[in-house]
Amino acid sequence: MGLGLFIIMIAVGAILTFASDWEVEAVDLDLVGLILMAVGFLGTAVYTSVLRRRRMVVPPVAPTVTDDRRDLL
Repeated sequence: MGLGLFIIMIAVGAILTFASDWEVEAVDLDLVGLILMAVGFLGTAVYTSVLRRRRMVVPPVAPTVTDDRRDLL
């Protein structure tokens, strides 16, 4: 499940809640829309928090310099 899926869930939930006037006997479409929007917002928050942890900046490792020459006396 990607971020796009959660955004689509928010959009479909908003359409069902605010823009439709369909009547279904056994289903309250306003409630289904609110649930879809809630799951979409929660999923977006969780996804972005996990993504932020995954993108931790690791400083580059400095190259090791070895000096193989020896001072001869």
